[in-house]
Amino acid sequence: MPALFYDSAIEIIMNDTRSTTDYGMLKRQLSALLDTRDWVTNTSQMTAFIFQQIPDLNWAGFYIQREERVLRLGPFQGQPACNPIGFEEGVCGAAARTRQTQRVEDVHAFPGHIACDAASRSELVIPLISHDRLWGVLDLDSPLAGRFASEDQEGIEALCQVLIEQTDLFEPIG
Repeated sequence: MPALFYDSAIEIIMNDTRSTTDYGMLKRQLSALLDTRDWVTNTSQMTAFIFQQIPDLNWAGFYIQREERVLRLGPFQGQPACNPIGFEEGVCGAAARTRQTQRVEDVHAFPGHIACDAASRSELVIPLISHDRLWGVLDLDSPLAGRFASEDQEGIEALCQVLIEQTDLFEPIG
């Protein structure tokens, strides 16, 4: 087997963690974990849970819309993060602006990408909408290009739905 094909096959095998993630099980576990309606507690728990349970992430966290067309850093796991992010900036801004999930295989090819961590190669950002209002976004970064498949997107969107259903997202703190 030529070395180029062998190396490519090994890379695919080593990086193909997507198909082994059991999102149904993760959904049940997250549902049991989120045992309060408090958004600070639940989003903190969810970021830790996702960061530990989903392979090949180097950042997982929330950006919250607390003012018009601006996202502010919320609970997260990973390196220190960029803050604030406008709706016209980066992948998170695109998800907030369009209210559509953004799955980016190569962040370096995304116009206006914000490089908070130079190690990040792919990104998945899911807008959190409750009662027709944007609360914020869940942002996941990976050091692997093409890390997030459509199955990952669907599975993580289902986890976000658990959060939305079990949390009072628009309740004030205190």
